[in-house]
Amino acid sequence: MLHTRIATTFFAAALMLAGTASVKAADIVETAVGAGTFKTLAAALGAAELVDTLKGAGPFTVFAPTDAAFEKLPKGTVESLLKPENKDKLKAILLIHVVPGSVMAADVVKLKEAKTAGGATVKISTDGGVKVGTAKGMSNVTKTDIKASNGVIHVIDAVILPE
Repeated sequence: MLHTRIATTFFAAALMLAGTASVKAADIVETAVGAGTFKTLAAALGAAELVDTLKGAGPFTVFAPTDAAFEKLPKGTVESLLKPENKDKLKAILLIHVVPGSVMAADVVKLKEAKTAGGATVKISTDGGVKVGTAKGMSNVTKTDIKASNGVIHVIDAVILPE
């Protein structure tokens, strides 16, 4: 009886350890999808064929617009951008939201600008809260430092548009 309990306890412990060993931290795409407020961003990443890129090693810093941020765009804009013939334009817009490297909020506030994965530069302002964007408009950073296995996500309230 004692041997059975010891064996059962050992087996249960081994299963728990095996289970935790196989659990890996979520990447940027998995983290965003899991949050439930980035459905439009996830669809856009798929349409622009950027999912595999953002599931890659990174690290990446993503200024992620919420579904509500996409809703602020003029009516029909998102639907138009999701069409296959607009893939390059959509990709350019999405890459403005990605900065190579893992830039935590404490570092973001020290910057005036950042070079994006698409080659553009976004401005960063700390006047009245942290904002990021271009001459076309600035987005407020509403939540910071959401860690993922391959970088960090900062939530923004508007879609950043290229100049």
